[in-house]
Amino acid sequence: MAELRGVRPGDLDQIYEISLLTGDAGQDASALHGDRRLIGHIYSAPYVILSPETAVVVEDEEGVAGYIVGAYDTPAFERLLEKEWWPALRNAFPAPEGDEVAWNADQRRSFTIHNPRHAREQLVGAFPAHIHMNLLPRLQGQGMGSRLLDLWISTARRAGVKGVHLGANAGNHNALRFWGSRGFHRLAPPIVDPADRSIWFGQTL
Repeated sequence: MAELRGVRPGDLDQIYEISLLTGDAGQDASALHGDRRLIGHIYSAPYVILSPETAVVVEDEEGVAGYIVGAYDTPAFERLLEKEWWPALRNAFPAPEGDEVAWNADQRRSFTIHNPRHAREQLVGAFPAHIHMNLLPRLQGQGMGSRLLDLWISTARRAGVKGVHLGANAGNHNALRFWGSRGFHRLAPPIVDPADRSIWFGQTL
């Protein structure tokens, strides 16, 4: 029986692994990365460490199999990352050089560590919070994603959050359908960067 609960420090290794196993447009990215923790360094681990109060996991008899993480105040969290998260990673992962077309997946993630994307003012003005959510295949299609999302949103509403946004890989068609079915609508320029290859969604709370 799967249960939802707040994140614990001991969950971090499993969350890193989930980030990798869902990191290729929702599919396993293990074959793409030499470093199994790189995706988690960017999209999940900082929330567990720096904002555990806004991180929820779903756990079954095999362990943690999914999570939703996020921040209620995106600009404030970006500043916190710049101060407390990115510096150590930048020392550990040098910025890639040369033609970016030739970069491998690890190099592209390293570039993101040195050049993190910052949410546009128009985006956070309307949707100040943001989230990332991933589930392993064994819990997909059972309503767990909706349960995680509903819990996160209800908690955010109680905290006075007025809106939330997220970015989804354009190739992850299951995710695109999910977010559209859960009250999120696609965002367009100028609220998001027209050059961004992700599909951005927002919902007023």
